[in-house]
Amino acid sequence: MIKKEGHVVERVLPGSIGQEMGIEPGDVLLAINGQEISDIFDYQYECIDSYLEVLVRKASGEEWLLEIDKEEEEDLGLAFANGLMDDYRSCHNHCIFCFIDQMPKGMRDTLYFKDDDARLSFLQGNYVTLTNMSEQDIDRIIRYHLSPINISFQTTNPELRCRMLNNRFAGEALEKVERLYQSGIAMNGQIVLCKGINDGAELERSIRDLSRYIPVLESVSVVPVGLSAHREGLYPLEPFTQADALAVLELIHGWQERIYKTQGTHFIHASDEWYILAGLPLPEQERYDGYPQLENGVGMLRLQEEEFQEALQEVQEIIRGDSGRRRHGQSDDEGQAVYGRDSGLAGTAGAEGPKERHISVATGLLAYSHIQDMAGRLMALCPWLTIDVFPIRNDFFGELITVSGLLTGQDIRAQLAGKELGEALYLPWNVLRSGEEIFLDDMTVGELGNALQTRVNIVKSSGHDFVWKMLGRQQ
Repeated sequence: MIKKEGHVVERVLPGSIGQEMGIEPGDVLLAINGQEISDIFDYQYECIDSYLEVLVRKASGEEWLLEIDKEEEEDLGLAFANGLMDDYRSCHNHCIFCFIDQMPKGMRDTLYFKDDDARLSFLQGNYVTLTNMSEQDIDRIIRYHLSPINISFQTTNPELRCRMLNNRFAGEALEKVERLYQSGIAMNGQIVLCKGINDGAELERSIRDLSRYIPVLESVSVVPVGLSAHREGLYPLEPFTQADALAVLELIHGWQERIYKTQGTHFIHASDEWYILAGLPLPEQERYDGYPQLENGVGMLRLQEEEFQEALQEVQEIIRGDSGRRRHGQSDDEGQAVYGRDSGLAGTAGAEGPKERHISVATGLLAYSHIQDMAGRLMALCPWLTIDVFPIRNDFFGELITVSGLLTGQDIRAQLAGKELGEALYLPWNVLRSGEEIFLDDMTVGELGNALQTRVNIVKSSGHDFVWKMLGRQQ
């Protein structure tokens, strides 16, 4: 029996099936093929067929049953106010390492919401603990064959997992992994490593246990716990040292070699922080198995370096071609010189080459040396270019937080005030709220630019984007 609460249609795409059938914003979707729609996954699954019976309620209260013939998997063109078509599920755990518990007071409410919603794992790549999932949820994932699902394992020791998550059911949740594995649901995993708790022998156990799920479990990342300066009353966690990082990497590398020999994959990956803390070079590109965990900070710097090298080679070839044209007396118009508008590089070409360009880059402490090195190599190739790279200390969350994604506008403003920043300041894309020009502390890009009296631009994580933005081309 249909409850008839339904989902309010917010938009109907022009030219879509929905518009053709007379569905309008404000109409309420009640059911498809006689099935009540709980959320976006029910909606997408029911819309796959080529013949649909769609029940909607109009603003007048009248109900329409629409018979629709379409191509299989063709979309109806309906958009809803809530992209999930349901309330977000909050986390019931009280993890000893939870970063949200370490947030200072007074920030926007959304930053304090702890989600543990498996649906966001499929839609946005979020990691979930599985403690919030019922057997019916698992059944639906298997029925719809939704994948991949990203899982926060932390440990495969059930008792230790209960203690780390402060949830007496956390150990039982690992049994759900077995069902997902048997059903062929692709998975990725992460382990947030806490010193003296789930490292050492416990980490060894976790890797051994999880490796038996290969290849359905495609990869597992190991990331160090993030510790802010706001941990009053929380579990006493300690930061990792260089010696600790070396030990973690030795263990992971040993397992990578062992697993690769039998499975053809390295499977277990250390995030970039471990290599920087240990003072070791980043692994070669092949070690990352195609970068399955970039969003978790695994291989991001290596990929950026590879892309940077490619872009640098392109610039070298352009400059080499332009120099040859100049030696042969060709005009800029004849050769579309490297520094002109057509090449995409900064400056206006003339008899003496391009005009001088002075810009600045700000980044977190973690990537500072890496960014400074890239800037130095680019300036060596392009002597008219000056790039000042500024490391920003995280005073807002504490100095142990070194990633650029947790920098605030106020820290950037305070530490760059009075500095000669040149014609523009460039910031990494992850300092901003997704899809908006707002920092974590609600300062806007415009407000920062006004305070520093310079234009503020954003650079994507791509090494290509870094090169071309530094040289003045907007992509």
